Amino acid sequence: MPYVLTVDQHGSQRTADAVDAAVATLATTPTLLGFRRTVGDEFQGLLDDPVSVLAAILSLMRTQRWHVGLGVGPVDRPLPSDGDPTRARGPAFVAARAAVERAKADPHHLGVVAPGADEEAADAKAVLDLLDTVRLGRTDAGWEVVDLVGAGLTQAAAAERLEVSRQAVQQRLRAAGWAVEEAVRPTLVRLLARTEAAAR
Repeated sequence: MPYVLTVDQHGSQRTADAVDAAVATLATTPTLLGFRRTVGDEFQGLLDDPVSVLAAILSLMRTQRWHVGLGVGPVDRPLPSDGDPTRARGPAFVAARAAVERAKADPHHLGVVAPGADEEAADAKAVLDLLDTVRLGRTDAGWEVVDLVGAGLTQAAAAERLEVSRQAVQQRLRAAGWAVEEAVRPTLVRLLARTEAAAR
C-alpha cells in the first residue's frame, strides 16, 4: 500500500517559489510516481518504500520551508502511464490532502494521516517530531560533519576533509545528536511500515 507525500510551501507570499528546486533535490528518491508540481506552490509524489519516505520527509523538514503531508492507504490502479501523480486517485491521495492541511497548523509543519491506522500514524508522527526537534538544534558546523559522516565517511576522513581534529568531529557529532538520529531512523522506518500495513 503506497505512501503519498503532498508538500506545500509555507510563507510563499513572502519568499520566492522553491518548488522546482525541491523537486530537483528529490529527483533521485525512488518513487512509484515522481514528484511533480500540482498547483501553485505545492507538489506531490507517490512512494512505496518507507526508507525513501523517511529520507524525503527529513530532507524537506530540514529546510523549514514546507508543510509536509503524508497520506497512507490504497491508490487506484493502474497508475497513470505518464508518471504524473496529479492524475492518480485513491484514498492515500485524500489522506495526504488532509495531512498537509494538518501540517499547516502543526509546530513541526508535518501531518500524517492513515485511515484505519490512527494509532500507528500518531506513533510515527510523534517520533518524527522528536527527531525534528533534535535536528532543529543542530548548528551549521554540526550539519557539516553530519552530512559527511551520513554520506559514509569515517570520522577520521571527515576530520581530514574539514581540517579539524578527530576529537573535534566527535564533539560536533555529539552536540548535533547524530547518535540519536542514527538510532531513531530504523525505528521510524519500522513505524512507517506498520502504519502502511494497518492502513486501509
